[in-house]
Amino acid sequence: MSPAIVLHPEQTKRENEQAFMYEKGVKNLYDTGIQHVPNKYILPTNERPFSSSSSANRTSSENQIQIPVIDFAQLQGPNRAKVLRSLAHACEKFGFFQLVNHGIDEKVIAQMVDVGRRFFEMPLAEREKYMSADTKAPVRYGTSFNQTNDGVFCWRDFLKLVSHPLPEVLHHWPSSPQDFRRSGVTYAKETRKLFLKLVEAVLQSLGLQTDDVNTEDFENGSQLMVVNCYPPCPEPDLTLGMPPHSDYGFLTLLLQDEVKGLQILHQDNWVTVLPVPGSFVVNVGDHLEIFSNGRYKSVLHRVLVNSSKNRISVASLHSFPFTTTVRPAARLINDSNPRRYKDTDFATFLRYITSYDSKRKNFLESRKILT
Repeated sequence: MSPAIVLHPEQTKRENEQAFMYEKGVKNLYDTGIQHVPNKYILPTNERPFSSSSSANRTSSENQIQIPVIDFAQLQGPNRAKVLRSLAHACEKFGFFQLVNHGIDEKVIAQMVDVGRRFFEMPLAEREKYMSADTKAPVRYGTSFNQTNDGVFCWRDFLKLVSHPLPEVLHHWPSSPQDFRRSGVTYAKETRKLFLKLVEAVLQSLGLQTDDVNTEDFENGSQLMVVNCYPPCPEPDLTLGMPPHSDYGFLTLLLQDEVKGLQILHQDNWVTVLPVPGSFVVNVGDHLEIFSNGRYKSVLHRVLVNSSKNRISVASLHSFPFTTTVRPAARLINDSNPRRYKDTDFATFLRYITSYDSKRKNFLESRKILT
């Protein structure tokens, strides 16, 4: 029998203090002036952003990509058929595209990034009012990716806001900064309208007809906004802002500031998506891959951090209502393209993410029908 391991009270106290500090987030760590990344954030060598030990980890500062650009204004005009073909190509081959000329006022976008940045600049005592381990909470401030289960933490803090229906959740939203709710509500409403127009185009690009889907499922669908903060990191080569993951949902509309960091896995290489001012990065979510029976791809992506610049992004994740069962569209299933995915719902997803750490998060794989 192995001898019992006795922890010295001072060691136990120190470990508890460290755990408590990590739970407060990386913005708090950065504000303390740390010079080195704590062990809690250091990835194994083969999982670090510039590792060359496996093909899926190959990357370099020179690997940058211009993902397909979809001109939303053209999508609304006489060139719609041509743009729909470009949209289908982007969703099939990249899982991502840049959306330009989308019609949302530049002021609305700038105010959302600005108020998000100012939220994370508030004292910790103000931010931590919204800390919660409840994944169903309408507002949740947290750190890492899945801080309850993550063995290694990510260099990221976040504020998650359930954004539909607004009258039911708005009173939970932060009241500071003073203009947070006003800017957030305007942004949420505008991105929701844009999403609904994009859905029409996506369905049409798949060759679906109006009777193939219940449009009320989108009109009454879920919307979750996530404001992400990636503070400067003293040793960015040792960690990630977010680990490789795909998005649960139908479509994600991502607003980036001018600091690059988003990478997608394309042709077995990690490539950096360069920010385009005023545009949205739109990506296919797990629900759309399931709904399209695998034609459109929900692609793995991750976030790099840097040593000198704070990075803010705002992700608006849209999908069916939380209670809806998601399955492949019947018209997209036939003898040559049999059903590839099981039914799924939000409860199944929550059970999955609460039982796995971020290194094993691949919910979509768990829904595939093995043949």
